[in-house]
Amino acid sequence: MVKIELSNRQLEIIEILKKHEPITAEQIAELLGVSRATLRSDLAVLVMTGYLNAKPKVGYFLGTTAQSDGNIKNRLNEIKVKDIQGLPVVIQKTTTVQDAVVSLFIENVGSLLVVDEDGLLEGIVSRKDLLKVTLGNANALTIPVDMVMTRHSKVVIITPEESLIEAARKMIHTEVDGLPVVQFKDGDKEKKQVVGRITKTNLTKVLLELATEA
Repeated sequence: MVKIELSNRQLEIIEILKKHEPITAEQIAELLGVSRATLRSDLAVLVMTGYLNAKPKVGYFLGTTAQSDGNIKNRLNEIKVKDIQGLPVVIQKTTTVQDAVVSLFIENVGSLLVVDEDGLLEGIVSRKDLLKVTLGNANALTIPVDMVMTRHSKVVIITPEESLIEAARKMIHTEVDGLPVVQFKDGDKEKKQVVGRITKTNLTKVLLELATEA
């Protein structure tokens, strides 16, 4: 199926079809406030690319391409963070910078979650944080990570019941590669129990699975 970048008017036509199919060209033109002749090329493109189908004396209705796009969007809204989250990679705040660096390489992750003895989030330390403190400073390897980590009050989090789309939105907005997944202990939002992590890799795998579904 041919895929093209649709114009704003073509996208409006698809939205109209979602609400009013089947519908005639005259009715679409009336809803958009344009002439039928103006829509002729838009409708032709949408039919050719599979977004719309047409039946004589019936009108236009959604084609397989639009239905597929809609199904993927619905599926993304239905998937929760808890469905795809991975295991958290955690360290204690007393862990040294040197041990944190070793953990990063062993676990092959971009950041480590720093927790207290009860598993509550204390902060997060990234490769960038560790690199900045160790460059040109050999003594830095022995200092505890709580001296270089980002404190939990400034860490962007996600909960298991939030949607996959919300997780993606938070990652893009804050320009991070992953988010700690937490539950609020005893309903206290200051007590963030770490239960997992979600990364851009998790998101990419889900998108690939949805895009290649039969």
